[in-house]
Amino acid sequence: MTHPRKRIDRAFLLATILLVIVGFFIFSSASLGLLARGKVQFSTVAVSQLLFGVGGGMIALATMANIHYRRYRAWAPYLFGAALVLTLLVFVPVLGYEAHGARRWLNVFNHSFQPSELLKITSVLCLAWYYSKYHRRLHDVRYALSGYFALLVLVGVPLLLQPDTGTFIIIAAAGLAMTVAAGVRVRYLLFLAGLLAVGLLTLAVARPYLLDRVMTFVNPSADPTGAGYQIKQSLIAVGSGSWFGRGFGQSVQKFSYLPEPIGDSIFSVAAEEFGFIGSVVIISLFMFFAVRGLAIGARIPDRFGGLVVVGLVILLVTQSFMNIGSMLGLMPLTGEPLTFMSHGGTSLLLALAGVGIVLNISRYRSAH
Repeated sequence: MTHPRKRIDRAFLLATILLVIVGFFIFSSASLGLLARGKVQFSTVAVSQLLFGVGGGMIALATMANIHYRRYRAWAPYLFGAALVLTLLVFVPVLGYEAHGARRWLNVFNHSFQPSELLKITSVLCLAWYYSKYHRRLHDVRYALSGYFALLVLVGVPLLLQPDTGTFIIIAAAGLAMTVAAGVRVRYLLFLAGLLAVGLLTLAVARPYLLDRVMTFVNPSADPTGAGYQIKQSLIAVGSGSWFGRGFGQSVQKFSYLPEPIGDSIFSVAAEEFGFIGSVVIISLFMFFAVRGLAIGARIPDRFGGLVVVGLVILLVTQSFMNIGSMLGLMPLTGEPLTFMSHGGTSLLLALAGVGIVLNISRYRSAH
């Protein structure tokens, strides 16, 4: 029998803290770009990111790190159901509101709250509950794939209606990683991969704006005032950073050219100010975060705990590399924030809560 370790995984915690610290400095610099345009007040940005995001997030991390993860197992379906209901509430006119052509936020005491961020974490908990409950029946294709498909349908309907395709893809990627880790047979995984490919193609065709983003990725000049403009300005910022960057706070692109310097373009600001070397450091931190997290998951003797770790780590890292990839022109624009760095108090708070869950699970990893 494996006895719980008293200490959490310090290396994983250190990687998280470094990402948050680096992220806050980059965010502080990037926010000057919007402030110079007169679009936001610094107090509004600071409260959301520093107090609610960093401060509240660290409290959430410490709290979740001290709650035994097995308590979530029985409650996982109900927590998922509650998050799903909150996500659906964005369509209620009095409660939800629309911004940038999407309806993703609830107005809570004059502060915005994005319930899909909570849906991400509870989706992982629910799917881990399903695979741990039915792990002896995964040889049957009905049990092997039905849980994953049910999750895609339940989260897909509200997210694609908002629309929030990026979050849907992130949940799908985390769920797929958990399906692999659960031990589903290879032939079922190949069948699943084929269906997902068809689904993504159908989604791109059904949603003209998604197809436009793909075409812009292939040919950025196809949309010179929209996505093509953002990619062009992002690449200019990245290229301007050269090897060592312009220096902290010295980005030029953030003032007039990058559309969302504190949002999905924040990596471009970092690359311009800290150069190729700084960009490699940031990417390396995320890589270490991913490798260390998956190593924790591999050493958890409890099936539920191991799957939760895999799901949460893939969730956070997929979002990060989707953002970085789109800013470097390596994939179509998704509009997803950079984890631990982009503006979004809800996103940062719940990302750190997810890290807290992983840290709690790390107490129970086996010695080898």
